Amino acid sequence: MPAFSYALHATDRGARAGVISTPRGDIRTPAFMPVGTAATVKAMYPAQVRELGADIVLGNTYHLMLRPGAERIAELGGLHKFMNWPHPILTDSGGFQVMSLAKLRKLDENGVTFQSHIDGSRHVLTPERSMEIQGLLGSDIQMQFDECVRLPCSDGEAERAMRLSLRWAERSRKAFSGGAGRAAFGIVQGGAVPALRIESARALADMDFHGLAIGGLAVGEPQEVMLAMLDIVTPVLPEGKPRYLMGVGSPDDLLKSVARGVDMFDCVMPTRAGRHGLAYTRNGKVNLRNAVHAGDNRPLDPESSCPAARDYSRAYLHHLVKSAEILGMMLLTWVNLAYYQELMAGMRGAIASGGFADFSEAVTAGWEAGKSEA
Repeated sequence: MPAFSYALHATDRGARAGVISTPRGDIRTPAFMPVGTAATVKAMYPAQVRELGADIVLGNTYHLMLRPGAERIAELGGLHKFMNWPHPILTDSGGFQVMSLAKLRKLDENGVTFQSHIDGSRHVLTPERSMEIQGLLGSDIQMQFDECVRLPCSDGEAERAMRLSLRWAERSRKAFSGGAGRAAFGIVQGGAVPALRIESARALADMDFHGLAIGGLAVGEPQEVMLAMLDIVTPVLPEGKPRYLMGVGSPDDLLKSVARGVDMFDCVMPTRAGRHGLAYTRNGKVNLRNAVHAGDNRPLDPESSCPAARDYSRAYLHHLVKSAEILGMMLLTWVNLAYYQELMAGMRGAIASGGFADFSEAVTAGWEAGKSEA
């Protein structure tokens, strides 16, 4: 079976285009991973997600371990078969959700003891158990267990969490079973403290993970803080391995982060926004809840390759949203994921041709031009 590998094919200033190869298929980078939290990308068929250009989706360890359970998914043939997605899957470690969702959590050197937000049942998640669960799920890329603190936080808190995450990274790497072309990624932490971020990145690089993620951003800090951390961290990361910015973000976040050398992204933003009436298009954001769209017979974007953006009127989409119809959620999720994948494909092409700066300028101008219609 072929091994996990990454090939860098083109650069344009800081931006990178390449391919991550896995036994279940190639991942073209820069890549956006739709979030399939509970073994489903909400309001989408798996085949639709694939047709839009997604090479990989994300599954969530915390949610899947609680329901239906990692052991059950393994008995049923693994996550790929369970959710009818035969292509690459990345699973997160569960650490972020433990910190943000679980009840009565207790953190110590060993791991985290917590109560499920679903039924109050008690669970213990350690680096070893997180990697075991991800192995049972059968994901292609598995993330180390870490502690993610929200920003802003004190430098002392950022340092404590970063050092604990490094110790957990060593245990996660050791517990990773490997085999079958699977990969393990480390996660750079350190809050908004440059020296901590650099120390974390260098220590993780020495652990020989297959790729490195940048965590603990897009957790409450302004965009300029996130970008400043990327400016500091990406030059320290190994050039020959994928770089993954976790939980990011808006189209503008993606554009500016790719310019700083990031290869992979995930975020619930396009799917969550779609379920709440907000569309992302090449002309910027359109809030279909606004009454201005009630009598507008135009489509969201007559030039879009996505039928949901091209073949339905804004008036109809507004009606669906205001009526809380499921079809409205489905159509707008489709619109948003299509736009995100088109944006990533455009960035890959622009990097390959050496025109990333011009592409970025044109995309941003389109957003600005469409603000009056939002």
